[in-house]
Amino acid sequence: MSLTRFRQILALAFPIILSNISTPLLGLADTAVLGHLSSSDYLAGVTLGASLFTFLFWGFGFLRMGTTGMVAQSWGKKDYQNVINLLCQGIVLAVLIALILLILHPVLIPVGLNGLSSDQQLTALAADYAFVRIWAAPAALINYVLLGWFLALQNSRFSFWMLVLGNSLNIALDLWFVMGLGWQVKGVALASVMADYAVLVTGCWLAFKRIRELKSLRPDIRIHPDIKGIGRLFRVNHQLLVRTWVLLFAMIFFTAQGAAYGADILAANAILMQMVMFVSYAADGLAHATEALAGEQAGQNNQAQLQQIIQHSALLSFLLCLSFSLVYLIAGQSIATWMTSIPEVLDAAGHYQPWLVMIPLLAAGSYLLDGVYIGLTRTEIMRNTILLSTSVYLLIWWLSQPLANHGLWLAFTGFTLSRSASLYWHYRYRLTPEMKDKIVKKDITDRQK
Repeated sequence: MSLTRFRQILALAFPIILSNISTPLLGLADTAVLGHLSSSDYLAGVTLGASLFTFLFWGFGFLRMGTTGMVAQSWGKKDYQNVINLLCQGIVLAVLIALILLILHPVLIPVGLNGLSSDQQLTALAADYAFVRIWAAPAALINYVLLGWFLALQNSRFSFWMLVLGNSLNIALDLWFVMGLGWQVKGVALASVMADYAVLVTGCWLAFKRIRELKSLRPDIRIHPDIKGIGRLFRVNHQLLVRTWVLLFAMIFFTAQGAAYGADILAANAILMQMVMFVSYAADGLAHATEALAGEQAGQNNQAQLQQIIQHSALLSFLLCLSFSLVYLIAGQSIATWMTSIPEVLDAAGHYQPWLVMIPLLAAGSYLLDGVYIGLTRTEIMRNTILLSTSVYLLIWWLSQPLANHGLWLAFTGFTLSRSASLYWHYRYRLTPEMKDKIVKKDITDRQK
C-alpha cells in the first residue's frame, strides 16, 4: 500500500464526497421540512413524486456515467478533441431526451403515479409535486453530462461547486417556500426546479472556462456536436441505460411495496432510505474518483497502476462504509428525530433501524466496483450483475411477504449483498486475470524494445 496513492485518490475524492453528500442532505432537508408539518401525508406524497422523478431523470444517468468513462479514457490518451466532442454529444443527447419527457409528461406522470400507489390522496399530492418538477428536465439532464465531464477531467472542485451551490439554494428555497410561504408540496418541487437551473448556469460557465484551457494546449480544437457521434454514444451506453433502469425499478418497487403498509410505514421507510442514500452518495464520491483514475490508466494501457488504484480505493471504501454503519448503530434513532416529529413515524423507523446498520457494509463492494467498471467502460458486466441481483431481490420479497415490511427490508438487503458479491466474483475471477495477462504482455513488449 502506498501513501502517495492514498493521497492521490483522496485529493480527487474528497471534494466529490462533500459535493455528493450535499445531495442526500437536500433529501434530508425536504424530509425534515415536510416531516414537521401536521400530517405524514405530505412527506409520503413527495416521496412518491420524488420516486417517479428518480426514475424519469436518473433513468438517464448513463449521461453522467458514460461520459465519465469515455472522456477519462480520451483524457488518458491526450485526445483533447474527442474530450470536447463527447461533451457536445452528451449535451445534445440530454436536450433531446428532455424534450421527449416534456412532450410526454401529461401521460407519463399520471400513469407513473397510479402505478406507485392506489391511495388517491397521496397520488394527488404527488401529482402536485410532479407537474412542477418536470420542468427541470433540460437542466437536470445537461447537469449529468457536465458533472460526468468534470469528473473525467479530474476537476472535482468544479463538480463540488456545482452541487453545493444547487443543493444549498434548494434547501434555502425549501425553507422559504414551505415554512415561510406555506406552498407545501409545490414549494418543494419549485425549489428543486430553480436550483437545477442555477446549477446549469454555473456548470456551463465552468465548462467554457475548462475548454479555453484545453484550447490553449491544442489551438486546432473545434467545438461542434458530431451528429454521428451522438448515435454512437447512445449505442455504447445502452447497457448503462438498462442497468440504471433496473436499479431504479428496484428502488421504486421498494417505495411502492412500502406504500401498501400505510402512510406511516411509507414515511418511515423514506427516512431510513434517505440515510441509505447518504451512504451511497458518500461512497460514490470514492467510486467517482476511481472512475476517473481507472479510465485514465485504461486509456494509457497501464494495468499495474490500474490494479493499485482499485486496491487502495477498496480499502478506503470499506472504512467509509464501516464508519456509517457504526454511526447508524449508535445514533440512527437520533438522526430520525431531526427529520420528523410524528410519533408513529419515529416508532416505525426505530423498529426497522437494524436493517439500516447492515446495509452500508454489504454495499461497499458494489459502490466501488461500479466505479471501476464505469471507468473501464465494461458496462455489460454492470448490466448482467444488476439483472441477477434484481432476480434475487424479487425472489426474497416473494418468499418473505408474511414478514410484511421486515420482509421488504430483507429483500432489499439481499439485493445489496447480491450486487456486491456478483461484481466481486467477476472482478476476482475474470477481470483480475485479464489485467495480469496484459501486464505480462506489456513487460514482454517493453523488453523487446
